[in-house]
Amino acid sequence: MPNRRPKESPLPVDAAARRAIAPVVCYPVATLPGLPDAVIAGARSGLILRDSVTIPPRQARCFRARAGQVIRIRSVEGPQVGDLNLWHAHDLSERFFSGKTRALHGTHVTTGDRLWSSLPHLRPMASVVADSLDWYGIDDFGGAVHDVIGTRCDPYTHCLLSDGGQYHQCCHSNLTRALAAETGLSLSDAERHIHDVLNVFMCTGFTRDTGQYFMKASPVRPGDHLDILAEIDLVGALSACPGGDCGSEHSSDSAPCFPLLVEVFDCDLTRSWAPAPINGYDRSHGA
Repeated sequence: MPNRRPKESPLPVDAAARRAIAPVVCYPVATLPGLPDAVIAGARSGLILRDSVTIPPRQARCFRARAGQVIRIRSVEGPQVGDLNLWHAHDLSERFFSGKTRALHGTHVTTGDRLWSSLPHLRPMASVVADSLDWYGIDDFGGAVHDVIGTRCDPYTHCLLSDGGQYHQCCHSNLTRALAAETGLSLSDAERHIHDVLNVFMCTGFTRDTGQYFMKASPVRPGDHLDILAEIDLVGALSACPGGDCGSEHSSDSAPCFPLLVEVFDCDLTRSWAPAPINGYDRSHGA
C-alpha cells in the first residue's frame, strides 16, 4: 500500500455528479493511418529467415532489420518477458515513443497496432502483425500483455528502493551495454538513447484501489511469439528481464530466467515496402 496521506478536503455535495461524468477518449483515431489487412497478410507470407539473435537470460543484445522485414520475438525455453527499444538505424534520435503509442492505441498493443516514433518524426516505425497471446485479452485484475506503460527496470530505482543497492543486470543497464557494443558509443553516450520500452510478453495493469502499476506472471510459453513489421530501417535492442516471467520481482538474481530469440525475416512486402515520410508538421510553432 503506498504511503498516502488521508484525504483532507470535504466531500462536495455534487461529488457523485462530478464522478459520473462520462469520459472522452483523448485521441479519436478515426483518421489515424491504420494497418490494412493486406499488409498484415503480406507480412505473414513468404517468410524467409535472414538473421537470428539469442538473448541470454538477464542480458540484452541488438539486432537490425530493414524496412519491410519482419522481426519475430519468440519464447524458446521458459516463460520470460523482454524489454524492447527501437531506433531508426540511421538516426538514433528517432526512437520508439511509448507514451504516444499508449495514447493512440491503449496501454497494451497487439495485432494491427503501430509503434510510433518520437517527436518531431512521429511516424509508424513498426507495427504488430501477429501475436500468439492475443487470446489473453484483459483479465479479471485488469491485466493484459505487451504493455507500453512501464519504463523498464533500472539501477537507479533499484538503488533508491534497496538502500543503495548496486545491481547491473536491470534492463536499462542491459540495453545500455548492448547499444554501446552495437554502435561503438561510450556507455554514457549510449545511455542517453535508452528509452521507455515495449514490455514484450509482460502482463501488467493498474490496481483499482490505489492506481499502482502491477505485474503478474506472464502467460507466455515456449513457442509463443510477437511479430513486428519494420516500417523503417531499424536497430533494436531486447533485454531478457531479470524478473523472468515477472510473477514475483525484478532487478534480482532470484527469479528463474530464460533466453529469448529474435528472428528477422524477409516477407512478401520486403522488396516493395516504402517507409512513411516523417511527420508533416512545419515546426514553426506559431512563432
